[in-house]
Parts: sequence; C-alpha cells; structure tokens
Amino acid sequence: MRAILDIVLIVLHIYIWLLIAAAVLSWLIAFNVVNTRNQFVAMVGDFLYRITEPLLAPIRGMMPNLGGIDISPVILILLIFLIENIIVRYIYPHVF
Repeated sequence: MRAILDIVLIVLHIYIWLLIAAAVLSWLIAFNVVNTRNQFVAMVGDFLYRITEPLLAPIRGMMPNLGGIDISPVILILLIFLIENIIVRYIYPHVF
C-alpha cells in the first residue's frame, strides 16, 4: 500500500511541475517570446492545456474577476500541497 501512496505523491509532484510549465509557457506566449505557429511549441502548449485545464477550469469558475491576473494555478498548487501533507502526515504512517 505504501508503494501506491508513493506513486500518488510522485504523480502530484509531476503535476505541480506541469502547472508551473503551463503558466510559464502562457506568459511566454502572451509576451510574444515564443511563436505558437511553431509546431513543437503548439504541441507542448496543447498538451499542457489539456493536462491542466480540467482542474483549473472549476477554480477559475469560483474565483472573482481579478482583471488580467490568473491565480488559479497558485490555488491548485496549494491544494496539491495540502493533499500531499495529508497523505504524508495522516495516511502514510498508518499504512503497512
């Protein structure tokens, strides 16, 4: 059972890095640093959008309008940290 919890923790860590990559890529696209007509950039952007958007969309729906600032990735990362702490502190020690 601990192996399954270890896999869950690894997946959560990878998802945090994907959220960070999606946020950085969106900034690079917004400031015209990278060109979305490049096939590789378009594929990476599409992949990151498809991976992160299902969890970010409900958070964006609950958030008030903050202008051009999107803090939904930060909120999702904090929620993932909360889930990780719950797993490590309360579930992991009681599993054999």
